[in-house]
Amino acid sequence: MPAATPADMPTKPPVFTGLSAFPLTPADENGRVDTDALQRLVARIVDAKANSIGLLGSTGAYMYLAREQRRRAVKAAVECAAGKVPVIVGIGALRTDEVQALARDAAACGADALLLAPVSYTPLTEEEAFRHYEAAASATDLPLAIYNNPSTTHFSFSDGLIARLAGLANISAVKMPIAEDLDFSGELAQLRSVTPGSFSIGYSGDWECGKALLSGADCWYSVIGGLFPKPSLALTRAALAGDATETARLDALFHPLWQAFKAHGSLRVVYAAAEMLGLKTGLPPRPLLPPGPDALPAIEAAIAGLKD
Repeated sequence: MPAATPADMPTKPPVFTGLSAFPLTPADENGRVDTDALQRLVARIVDAKANSIGLLGSTGAYMYLAREQRRRAVKAAVECAAGKVPVIVGIGALRTDEVQALARDAAACGADALLLAPVSYTPLTEEEAFRHYEAAASATDLPLAIYNNPSTTHFSFSDGLIARLAGLANISAVKMPIAEDLDFSGELAQLRSVTPGSFSIGYSGDWECGKALLSGADCWYSVIGGLFPKPSLALTRAALAGDATETARLDALFHPLWQAFKAHGSLRVVYAAAEMLGLKTGLPPRPLLPPGPDALPAIEAAIAGLKD
């Protein structure tokens, strides 16, 4: 049999490649989504021509919003994106039936893809996680990405579980945390050995995603991309092109912000930065509190070096 040519190779879903920019979900103190403020954020991402919008991810505070408010956010984002940039919608919830309902809501509102974290109170077994994802993937025809986020869910996906899930219809991608010991090349090689060639492997953890992309990752699921999509896209393109020098130069512009993320948490910092930019996103959902006044000068200085 002749060797496969590039044209014969399975292609990855375009929605799970390049820069996926994750905006905040502005809401009032009662959890009602401010659609005008959300659309201002989405419009910046569309204008930058990011590869996708990651709506209702951790940065979008999905777990702090009721189902009807999530649906309200999806409608507003899809309307603003107007088919120019695909919208990936987070559907994490405690119960499997709730996840299925959120998936159907997102599909009905015109979402292009789904993202699911294994949210739980009682720690999940691998079999429970598998069946949870199996049910979610069967709820719609939309491609679904696994959200491996052990820092918030306290559940880590084994390579075997990812491989098993990648065999299900509609499960097309995984969003990984920063690789252990920063060995992105080794982790990517291992994951690619147990998943289909069409399966997309991307990373979150903004301060190391340049390394991940240079190592061969398909996608950067970016917190800061939701607020500064243009410089984030420039970094993404440099890394995907294999330009290590330009990637390092662009990444250095973000370093003060990465330090603020590590010190105060990315969600709190992005809320503060958005307000400094006049985007009127309001406060983080309680019980979260904004960074204290002592932290604000460093955040302001960090964003001053970024142009969007």
